[in-house]
Amino acid sequence: MSSEYRLSGKRIGVFGGTFDPIHIGHLILVEEARYQLLLDQVVLAPAGDPPHKPDSPISPLHHRLAMCRLAVADEDKIGISLIDAERPGPHYTSDMLRLLRKEMDADAQIFFLMGLDSLRDLPTWHEPDWLVRNCRLVALRRHDVEIDWGNLEAVIPGVRERVDVLEMPELEIASSALRERVRTEQPIRFQVPRAVERYILEQGLYRP
Repeated sequence: MSSEYRLSGKRIGVFGGTFDPIHIGHLILVEEARYQLLLDQVVLAPAGDPPHKPDSPISPLHHRLAMCRLAVADEDKIGISLIDAERPGPHYTSDMLRLLRKEMDADAQIFFLMGLDSLRDLPTWHEPDWLVRNCRLVALRRHDVEIDWGNLEAVIPGVRERVDVLEMPELEIASSALRERVRTEQPIRFQVPRAVERYILEQGLYRP
């Protein structure tokens, strides 16, 4: 089984990403989605070889998995899936969700969590129509991202009725900015879980 804990329940959230590093913005999105949409569980699915970031070096998978495990160690409703980590790339979201579906109850519903910028760019994804047909899309509202629903509907018919846009506290935190802060010896405390901060420093991640 690719998930590190048993998937159960009828409403399962799935949150994919590089998580390099995982930060409190990720965790707030997970918690708000769980609360607002009454999700039974949320699964983090760290990407092994993200096809949309071929030229952006990312940390080795074992480091990113370790940080995710530390971030949710005390959470019984948030788990980790190795569905992308255990297969060769390229890693597409639709393929990952097909495989994850096999580990769920037959009548379970998938809620795929993403940023509003990812929703805006959905037409560039692999098999966007399949995603819209087979799961609900959950996007975090951002003040600096606007969605042209007319254009999105023209490219992916029916997408609007398959999307939940969440209102939640908006934080200007990005993994890329955190990596740069570590590289330049700036603090990241309170922007990542304390255990994740310790891991980054102990392992010497993001240093020149």
